[in-house]
Amino acid sequence: MTQIKSLELPSGVQLSYLAEGGANIIYRIVAPVGSPKVSKARSPLRGSSETQTIMTVPAEYKGKLLRLRKDTPAGVSYQEIARNFDKNIRPLFKPEELVDQELVYLPERLTQHCNEQLRADELTGKRPKQRRGLYLSVTEPFGLLVTDMTSLGNPGTELAELKPKWLFLSPSAPTGVRRCRTCALRDMKHHDARRVGAAEATSFCPLDLVSDKFENVLRATKFVKGYKDHARLARVLYRNPTLLKLLAHQRSLKDVGLYGPSPHTRDKSLAMTIRDCTMYIKMPRNEKGRVEIRLGDLDLKTASGGKAQYWLDLEHRLINEGWYMGTKCNAHPCECALQSPRAQPPQSM
Repeated sequence: MTQIKSLELPSGVQLSYLAEGGANIIYRIVAPVGSPKVSKARSPLRGSSETQTIMTVPAEYKGKLLRLRKDTPAGVSYQEIARNFDKNIRPLFKPEELVDQELVYLPERLTQHCNEQLRADELTGKRPKQRRGLYLSVTEPFGLLVTDMTSLGNPGTELAELKPKWLFLSPSAPTGVRRCRTCALRDMKHHDARRVGAAEATSFCPLDLVSDKFENVLRATKFVKGYKDHARLARVLYRNPTLLKLLAHQRSLKDVGLYGPSPHTRDKSLAMTIRDCTMYIKMPRNEKGRVEIRLGDLDLKTASGGKAQYWLDLEHRLINEGWYMGTKCNAHPCECALQSPRAQPPQSM
């Protein structure tokens, strides 16, 4: 069981909104320059009238961000998330390969103040439209201190990020497939998007990421958004130990698709979790500098809330509608390695 540490944010802590997803909001812990101690009377959020000054990150929080949980219907407590991370994820990788997370007690009314600022930001148009109306849980006593994998505050570095997804075939895919699981799903989503006039997004084939041919890895990196030096990124990812370790764990936890244990088991949850993580790659502009690669988005997935049935229904649809076989055309050509002889796909067994 995860031991709750005595780490606690000070009551006068100030936060700067950084980003948010469907279930969490990420903040940077800041303080005004020249003010090592923050008055408890001040608002905890950057942007209030008292804190319109140059901000810096306090020394004890350098390299860390604060993650706070939203009040979602299927919300899992941070204590349980941290316990699952310690028990199931940490043993799979080296510490330097993971976006680390550490439980931290929150000061009283911090999340209430954050929610007030979120509502104010909605009125001024600062908060993304798709995130409005959902706020932080005011009953969650913890936050998570997580490794800062952004390049903010460090102009000498650049960040690339990608989702490796399924690095080998689904064990329930039909014989003679021409699409890996990720590319089959992408084709299906493109088809659905066209029916409603939505945009289609091209991306790489995960099989190319773990290819033993450099040119295939280079082909994949050309689809990684936000980082322009594709050749350098390909050199970093080619036979990368962390990426190959992720492939090895996916091979080991291979009972996915229509097979294996119940979706409600720990092994099935872990298998689906490591197929939906994010790889963050922080690279110094000086090519002689150290490249930092970490895996994040590794909260253990649960089968609750209809997720188990969704996984099964999705696999049935990919099989029954012919998406694995590539039988339907899309506006964009498929990038899957299986439709050309350039790569031998990693097998599911």
